[in-house]
Amino acid sequence: MAGERAATPLLKDELDIVIPTIRNLDFLEMWRPFFQPYHLIIVQDGDPSKTIKVPEGFDYELYNRNDINRILGPKASCISFKDSACRCFGYMVSKKKYIFTIDDDCFVAKDPSGKDINALEQHIKNLLSPSTPHFFNTLYDPYREGTDFVRGYPFSLREGEPTAVSHGLWLNIPDYDAPTQLVKPRERNTRYVDAVLTIPKGTLFPMCGMNLAFNRDLIGPAMYFGLMGDGQPIGRYDDMWAGWCTKVICDHLNLGIKTGLPYIWHSKASNPFVNLKKEYKGIYWQEEIIPFFKSVTLPTECKTVQDCYLELSKQVKAKLSSVDPYFTKLADAMVTWIEAWDELNPSGDASAKLANGAAK
Repeated sequence: MAGERAATPLLKDELDIVIPTIRNLDFLEMWRPFFQPYHLIIVQDGDPSKTIKVPEGFDYELYNRNDINRILGPKASCISFKDSACRCFGYMVSKKKYIFTIDDDCFVAKDPSGKDINALEQHIKNLLSPSTPHFFNTLYDPYREGTDFVRGYPFSLREGEPTAVSHGLWLNIPDYDAPTQLVKPRERNTRYVDAVLTIPKGTLFPMCGMNLAFNRDLIGPAMYFGLMGDGQPIGRYDDMWAGWCTKVICDHLNLGIKTGLPYIWHSKASNPFVNLKKEYKGIYWQEEIIPFFKSVTLPTECKTVQDCYLELSKQVKAKLSSVDPYFTKLADAMVTWIEAWDELNPSGDASAKLANGAAK
């Protein structure tokens, strides 16, 4: 099958690549063999008067802060400024079924045999095969070639659930928080684990946004990276917030999230002292945020991602505002995000309504 499809890239007309950046995108040269057939959405952070150069030959659209303000008007307040969380604007304006997002300090990694890893192709494979959130398969992903369900796995669960998110990993610079960076400044991830697994239902995980793909039709409105960066008391928790919200909603709607392959090469460690300044409230707050998400229940009436997300925003306001007034502001921004999403995507969340039926 792979040989037959080699001439036409997988999902060529159904996937957008979203890249947040503040600099020229020279890194795309390394990705050219894999990315060039696809459409790019570049979200320029920082000074909108700065010209961002994109290598020749790529099909792309570029949005800066002026564009975001023009397109969203007053609702632009929900899009973070001077933080990679601005990438979620790209999710909102995309018209494709799938999204792959990557940071501009991520390069092509090599597998143990020395072959370049086509990260995008592996993400697509993950998204196009089912997940197994209800029952763990000890041989990892049972839908992968060369493996299957192990003895004792219920046959009634072998159909699996639709996969909403594919979470990739990183070689070289690990995705550590500032305290761990400070304690282990020279640590590098050299372990290539050739595995993909489904994160079990009821289990939260720390989602990293620098090598991530998702089915926009199934879970897009939950992929809000929050209010971070400029003017906010917290940064570097944008992808974490989206991950916690998304996991709770995927569990409710019986959707799956996979993690593992593909790997990218993360080339640049950010400054741990700068990171600590951005993160320190999050490090403190997460000890209360995590129990909140672990205890969240969504009513059965919530049948779309939008329904779930608006309900989640109410619970954030009710239960986390006592931690800090920031969460009141964040809860309001969650509502604004959904309003803006629905304005730009008037067809609504029809695909998510099919999550338990035709989407399989």
